[in-house]
Amino acid sequence: MTTVTVAPPAPEEEETRVARRAWPVVRLVLTSLGTAVTVFVLATFATFALGAASGSNPAAVALGEVATQEDVDRLNAVFGLDRPFLLRYLDWIAGALTGDLGNSWFTTIPVSQSIAQAFPVSLSIAGGAILLALVFGFAGGVLAAVNRGSIIDRAVTLLSTVSATVPAFVAAIALILLFAYAIPIFPVAGYVPPQQSIIGWLSCLVLPSLALSLDASADIARQLRTSLVGTLRENFITGARVHGLGPSRIIWRHALPIAAAPALAVLAVQTPRLIGGAVITEMIFGMPGLGQLANRSALQGDIPVVQGVLLVTIAMVVIIGVSINIVISRTSGTVRSAA
Repeated sequence: MTTVTVAPPAPEEEETRVARRAWPVVRLVLTSLGTAVTVFVLATFATFALGAASGSNPAAVALGEVATQEDVDRLNAVFGLDRPFLLRYLDWIAGALTGDLGNSWFTTIPVSQSIAQAFPVSLSIAGGAILLALVFGFAGGVLAAVNRGSIIDRAVTLLSTVSATVPAFVAAIALILLFAYAIPIFPVAGYVPPQQSIIGWLSCLVLPSLALSLDASADIARQLRTSLVGTLRENFITGARVHGLGPSRIIWRHALPIAAAPALAVLAVQTPRLIGGAVITEMIFGMPGLGQLANRSALQGDIPVVQGVLLVTIAMVVIIGVSINIVISRTSGTVRSAA
C-alpha cells in the first residue's frame, strides 16, 4: 500500500491566503474611512461657512457703541476675523484635530473646555437611547416574527405604529407629567455625574433616553419582524428543523444573525436623529449638555462655541454611522461565508 504524503503549504502561499482573507476587511475599513472623512469635511465646511455668514461681530458687541472703527478692526485682528475665510477654516480644522477649538468670544473660556463639561451628558442620553432602541426593537421584532399572525404580533405592530408617530419632545413632556405626579420613581430634571453616583446617573437617564428611543425602536422592530419572517421561510431553516434543532437555537443562532443586518441598517439611519434629538431632549429635562450650551451661545452670538458643538455632533454621527456600517458589512460577509 502506497502512502501519499501531502506537503504543507509553502510560507508564501500561506501569506497569500491570509492576505486574500484580510483584503475585504481592509478594503471595507478604507472605504468607510474615506466616506467618513468626506462627510466630515463637507459638513464642517458648511458649519463654518454658516457661522461666518451670520454677520456676528464680537468686537462691536464687546466694545459697545462708543468704539471707533479702528478699535473694532484691532479687536477683529485679535480674533483673527480679518483673515481670509478659507485660511480661518483650515486653522479651525487643524486646531480641532489637536483639541483646540478656540476661545469663547464673550467668556474667553476655551471652547474645548466647555464642550468637555457638556459632552458626557449628551453622549449618555444618546447612548442610552441607542441601547434602549436595540433592546426594545429586537425584543419586539423577534416576538412579532415568532408569533406571526397572533395577538402578540398585532400588539407589537400597533405599539410600534403609535411609538413612531409620537415626537420625542411630546413623549418627554408626557413622561415628565407621568413620573412627576402619578409615579414619582425617576427624577424628571437634572443630571448626576456617574463619578458621583452610578445609580443616580442611571436614574436620571431613563426618562430622556426612553423618550428619545421610541421612534428608533419602532422602526427596528418593524424591520426586524419583516426580515426575520422572511428568513424563517428559507430552505436552510427548514433543513435545521428536519435535523432536530430546537426553535430557540434556530432563531438565535441561524435566523437572527441574517435578519439583523437590515435592522442595524435602520439604526444607522436613525443615529443622526438620536444624537440630534438628544440635544433637544436634554433641554426639556434641564440637563446641562450640548443642547443648553449651544442654545445659550447662539442667543449670545458666540459663534466659536456653536461651531464647536456642531463639530462634535458631526463627529459623533460620523463615527457611530461608520461603526454600524462596518458591523453590518462584516455580519453580511460572515453569513455569505457560512452559506
